[in-house]
Amino acid sequence: MQEATASISSVSRRGLLRLSLGGTVMAAVPGLGWAATGAAAPAFTDGLPRSRPEAQGISSAAILAFLDDAERSAFELHGFMLWRNGHVVAEGWWDPYKAERRHMTHSLTKSVTVCAVGMAIADGKFGLDDKVVSFFPEHLPPVVSPNLAAMTVRDLLSMRTGHEAMVSGSVWRQIRTSWIAEFFKIPVVYTPGSKFVYTSAATYMLSAIVTKTTGQSVADYLKPRFFEPLGITGYEWDVGPEGISPGANGLSWKTVDSLKLGILHAQNGVWNGQQILSRDWVDSVHAPHTKDRYGYQWWLGPRGAYNADGLFGQYAVVFPEQNAVLALNSALPPKAGFNAGLLYKHFPAAFGDRMPPSDKANAALQARTRTLQLLPPVKASSSPVVANVSGQRYDFPENSEKIRSMRLDFSADDCTFTLDDERGTHKVRAGLRQPVEGDTTVTGNKLHHEYQPEVMRVVASGEWRDARTFVMTWTFVESAFRDTVVCRFAGPYLRFDRSVNVNSSATEMPTLTGTRAKA
Repeated sequence: MQEATASISSVSRRGLLRLSLGGTVMAAVPGLGWAATGAAAPAFTDGLPRSRPEAQGISSAAILAFLDDAERSAFELHGFMLWRNGHVVAEGWWDPYKAERRHMTHSLTKSVTVCAVGMAIADGKFGLDDKVVSFFPEHLPPVVSPNLAAMTVRDLLSMRTGHEAMVSGSVWRQIRTSWIAEFFKIPVVYTPGSKFVYTSAATYMLSAIVTKTTGQSVADYLKPRFFEPLGITGYEWDVGPEGISPGANGLSWKTVDSLKLGILHAQNGVWNGQQILSRDWVDSVHAPHTKDRYGYQWWLGPRGAYNADGLFGQYAVVFPEQNAVLALNSALPPKAGFNAGLLYKHFPAAFGDRMPPSDKANAALQARTRTLQLLPPVKASSSPVVANVSGQRYDFPENSEKIRSMRLDFSADDCTFTLDDERGTHKVRAGLRQPVEGDTTVTGNKLHHEYQPEVMRVVASGEWRDARTFVMTWTFVESAFRDTVVCRFAGPYLRFDRSVNVNSSATEMPTLTGTRAKA
């Protein structure tokens, strides 16, 4: 297969983009790549050329082995893209996740924030050895300890702030007052620069420093300098108190955007001939600044690899010696052992020299990536209690979840679940024959690492497990979270349970029991 760029020749009635190259018709298959149909070459909207793996020194069988191993190990993957030598060689998304969907990145955001830091330093806004206290005199405590006074930008970058314990973004997301003031309340127990403690508080302060010195949030500062040159659109980045991006988290973007972050670094800061990040800065972010395998907001892997790493398995992994990048979105429990157990087991070992094409292995890989599925199909089911419970309101006594009432309205094809709590009235529509996609405002912060967007995209389905037990699956497809909701009916009572696939704290809510409201 030739590697070149071609013009669009037609758009098929099925909506597949067709191009012509060297007499071979290629069709752009969503979530798959380019499949031969009889003419031409790839021009994806993300601007990245495609290639068969073997043409870039990777066997399709090696990629299949990685996917097989992930499945055997019960690692929940949502989407991946693999790039080498200027080409995307494999990609796939587990339905209902899709290429065009945003996905919450958690601490992968740190490696984006540090791009803004490098650019601001290059612009002369501040320096690595500037003292953190010098930027925010208005927020300093009455007494500034010698250790706090000594802390520098360099210490924030390398997570050697002198703090004794980490601060999670889940803690600060619940605070509505100044997070800068909160930072200065943290005791600086050790001499800055002497001890590594991974903490989102350090990255937040980097974001705050960028905003203080540039007058823009990190997201706004990066827009013309990073997002636009790389063709990254449709992203969202939360803003905290004082108009400051959280820095350590809060960025949602597509899988390909994580890939582009990695590609930019693999190419020493160059994108389409433009030096976006300085070569020196790229070198510094993956230099071993600590014995804990940490650079400047990037984790260091074996054999020269380094990765942007988000909680629950959001990755941009750079293999500079092999000119390759792997991007992944996942839902992995904390400390799941994914890196050592799977990621670095298969890569960079899979990368070699150009090899003969294998039509059989490539066809198997394409067939696999075309049919990736996260959950089994919905099983049609019914229950004799539907007539008695549908449309009934169930009231709940005072509880820790602040839930007041629930109602389930069943039709032949779906169930509309309605919940009233202290935030208002929320609905989730669950398909009974196939999943239904929609928006919801349902409260979920305690199970979702304290994230509570105003609106969440959800793909929901429901089945009767037995005559009195109705189970819904809510997949929040712009995040790692998938909730299982169990409603058990017994006479006038509804027993309600809710759990989640991954979380940094509790994965189950306490069981609640409601009583049918009197007519």
